[in-house]
Amino acid sequence: MATFRRRYGASPLHLLLVLASFTLAAYAGVRLLKGDTLGVALWFVGAALLHDLVLLPLYAVTDRAAQRLFREGAGAGEGPRRASGNHVRVPLFVSGVLLLVWWPLILGRVDHYTAYTGLPADGFLERWLLITAALFVASAAILVVRRWHESAPPRRAARRQRRARRAAE
Repeated sequence: MATFRRRYGASPLHLLLVLASFTLAAYAGVRLLKGDTLGVALWFVGAALLHDLVLLPLYAVTDRAAQRLFREGAGAGEGPRRASGNHVRVPLFVSGVLLLVWWPLILGRVDHYTAYTGLPADGFLERWLLITAALFVASAAILVVRRWHESAPPRRAARRQRRARRAAE
């Protein structure tokens, strides 16, 4: 087992899960390519180009701006507050994934949704906006609590100093 871990770099369970995911992806690819092979191939190439040439630079610049926004102090050489930046990144990422998955319904770009499902097709934009707002509010609350706990030792030290001064008087 130790030899396997040293050679592979992880446990046999990891290898099994990776092989299972590749098998599932291959199965999905075969099923997907049965219909319009050229169209699917063009879609994949277009999606890769769109991601690499447009989206990656866009969210790299956005991340850089968020890092500058949450930089602590004005001292030279101080790095960004990663924890603060993550309080923007995480809700933004979750909201983006929700938009990516549900964009046809959110933007009202579905035909016959009600006929197929029997459910109303309206209200998805409002729900997505509410979920996004709730994610950011929860993240801000967590940030406030985290900052409060980070400031606890200096507050305790200040209280001890005040008590010591009062006792000395």
